[in-house]
Amino acid sequence: MSRTIIVSNRLPIKISNLDKSFEFSSTSGGLATGMNSIHEKKNFLWIGWPGIDEKSLSNNQLINAKKLLLEKNYIPVFLNKKEINDFYYGTSNEALWPLFHYFIEYSIFNKSHWKSYVEVNKKFASCVIQNAKKGDIVWIHDYQLLLCPKIIKNERPDLTVGFFLHIPFPSFEIFRIFPWREKLLEGILGADLIGFHTYDYVRHFLSSVKRILRYNVVFNKIEVGSREVLVDTFPMGIDYLKFFNSAKQKLNQKKSEMSELRVKLKDHKKVSTDSKLILSIDRLDYTKGVINRIKAFEIFLTKFPEYRNKVRLIMLTVPSRSDVDDYKKLKKQTDEIVGRVNGKFASVNWTPIWYYYRTMSFDELIDLYTISDIAMITPVRDGMNLVAKEFVATRVKGDGVLILSEMAGASKELYESLTVNPFDLNDMSNVIFKAINMPEKEQIKRNKSMQTRLSRYTVNYWANDFMKNLISRGKSNLKSITNIFDISEINKLIDKLKLSSKKLIILDYDGTLVNFKDNPELAIPDDNLIKILKNLTSIKGLDVAIVSGRDKLFLENNLAELDITLIAEHGHFYKKKNKNWKNLGVIDNGFLDEIYSILQSFSDKTPGTFTEKKESGLVWHFRKSDPELATERVVEIETVLNSLLTDQFQILNLNKAIEITSRKFDKGSAVDQLRKNKNYDHILCIGDDVTDENMFKSLDKNSTSIKVGTKNTIAKFYIKDTKGVIDLLSELINRL
Repeated sequence: MSRTIIVSNRLPIKISNLDKSFEFSSTSGGLATGMNSIHEKKNFLWIGWPGIDEKSLSNNQLINAKKLLLEKNYIPVFLNKKEINDFYYGTSNEALWPLFHYFIEYSIFNKSHWKSYVEVNKKFASCVIQNAKKGDIVWIHDYQLLLCPKIIKNERPDLTVGFFLHIPFPSFEIFRIFPWREKLLEGILGADLIGFHTYDYVRHFLSSVKRILRYNVVFNKIEVGSREVLVDTFPMGIDYLKFFNSAKQKLNQKKSEMSELRVKLKDHKKVSTDSKLILSIDRLDYTKGVINRIKAFEIFLTKFPEYRNKVRLIMLTVPSRSDVDDYKKLKKQTDEIVGRVNGKFASVNWTPIWYYYRTMSFDELIDLYTISDIAMITPVRDGMNLVAKEFVATRVKGDGVLILSEMAGASKELYESLTVNPFDLNDMSNVIFKAINMPEKEQIKRNKSMQTRLSRYTVNYWANDFMKNLISRGKSNLKSITNIFDISEINKLIDKLKLSSKKLIILDYDGTLVNFKDNPELAIPDDNLIKILKNLTSIKGLDVAIVSGRDKLFLENNLAELDITLIAEHGHFYKKKNKNWKNLGVIDNGFLDEIYSILQSFSDKTPGTFTEKKESGLVWHFRKSDPELATERVVEIETVLNSLLTDQFQILNLNKAIEITSRKFDKGSAVDQLRKNKNYDHILCIGDDVTDENMFKSLDKNSTSIKVGTKNTIAKFYIKDTKGVIDLLSELINRL
């Protein structure tokens, strides 16, 4: 049975080194809670940092710590102080965290920190690879480990890999700022399934993949070599019953059983019948909008003076990264503005803001949630925000109002809340007034709807839903691996070719022998490829042909010196070495000139596109244009051309291009031409796009057909990429 391996920056348990023993303490958080249902199973491992510097432990202590952790199914990845500083406090929290939350001005891009980030990701990936068994399922979490999926998948393609990002994924315009942006995207795309909290984050991620890596994206699926990566939304929930039942127990508590905090909060409510408590809970982080919230409350007290001495803001800010300069400044700013507002409005018996800078126990949090009338959760950017969900879950009587930032992922689910723009302070103050005066009937109606949703989409539902989709996606991708042209298939092919006195290798060019370029004219064969093709032609009894969509001139200039057959423009032109080109069909060039004018008009209004003129057709290239704009233009072009094209022509959808070419001749007819005067014992055919399917169709059952990438095909096998093709050809040269 396959196991589930969870990988996160931190283990859900912290290890402290005492004099003669270790102390283990559980860490709180949605991820730890969400993994409980998986952790309870025996076939489970969790890999992460245990919160201690390995250099602070002796060898015996290190061995003992690992043994104790393994008993709990935890495998530690120990980090030293430099790694913690450069990887965690450096790239993770000085570059990625602010950038992904749209705080560009706080982002620091340090090359040595990035190097550490790469090395630590390799360390985590190596731990997974060493401990994973064949067929295991790996689920990697969050922005600290963005490179892990690819490292693991490259080494262990037999593993199913999932990745979930718990923070926002920024828009393309923001993400493109990161200096090593390609590496991050490629790293994430090592996963079979990628999860985000909201559709906005999915959309931003897909946009960056299309615009930066230029990968083919169809809806929410990305073609990555021999795999298809699925990207989807999985909004994280909470342990709903834990909060609801804990809040319910507070209802009938006697005063003697109440905490000091609860008594204090209840005493405030006795001041007047219309007194209100507004709750604010956050980590002290610049993404949480704490300063804006206080300013909005200040405006409220100024605009509505009748609520002074009646309404109080309770602010709990949990210390976070208190040694970092930006956080020290934020703490100072918060202290100052709280002091100023309290000094401005306070009376003898009333202080407008009760400010707590500390952590609180779960029991104290429930006290805050249940006694408060309003929760004001207004981050300026937040991946999800579970506090908002927790507050709603504790409204056992149905009353209470949630004011929630539209910049928090939770706002997409909790749309019955009063949503605000956290930058519009005046509107926020007005919404506070609205919340205070909302009729109880309306409060109950809103909360009931939100509670129904939260009770269904719990954190366990989130974890199980992701795992179900990950397993399904992993099975689909593993099926493609079964058709991968691996070493055993190479051996079979070589045996067949050795027994064949007359053999033929047919190769497409772009996407098969060379990678695509923004400018097709730059995709010329390098010295290594020329050498490989030349060595192939020296093998006894082997003929080589390149069947390409390229025009005659390009093939002539780059490949004509080789003893190979060249076929240009998808089978329209045919040439053997030292022979003239043979034209296999007649084209209506007058009609093509009219179509050329139409395509040029589309290029004029679509930056980054151009029209290539061939003798047998036209190609409209859009590799360098904005992917989404190009997609719209392709639909427009096809609509126009379908009303104009005669039976003589067809439209082909190529890789970042569309081609108008003859229906009569294709790569299949080219293969027929190659076999016309020779009865080959075995044929190897390799291609990557839709035009190559015609070649595969024309082959007999004994031939070997290989598709580059995992697009739908009738070819018998897949090969990952152009490098795989070159490696295969090199292997044939060495062994034939």
